[in-house]
Amino acid sequence: MRYKFQPSFDRLFKKMVPYKQELIREAIEKLKSFHETNQLPQGLGLKSLRKQYWEIRATLHDRLLFSIDNDTICFILVGNHDDVRKFLKNQ
Repeated sequence: MRYKFQPSFDRLFKKMVPYKQELIREAIEKLKSFHETNQLPQGLGLKSLRKQYWEIRATLHDRLLFSIDNDTICFILVGNHDDVRKFLKNQ
């Protein structure tokens, strides 16, 4: 599995405070671990939103939106639940 980060994700990630950035990195590592072991880590909150869009939780309020295309996971957005809904509404 390959991982790609959209500029929109990078831009939003850089605006986060350092402790949230670390929690986001941990969530990404848990997702990578899930794809390697096929065992879903507790608290990841993996959820299918639409055909190609998925989300995981980094914190109680912060979500990571990504798409899966063949063997590539593309991280699109990091934000709260409303940010994810707004993105999906505009798609």
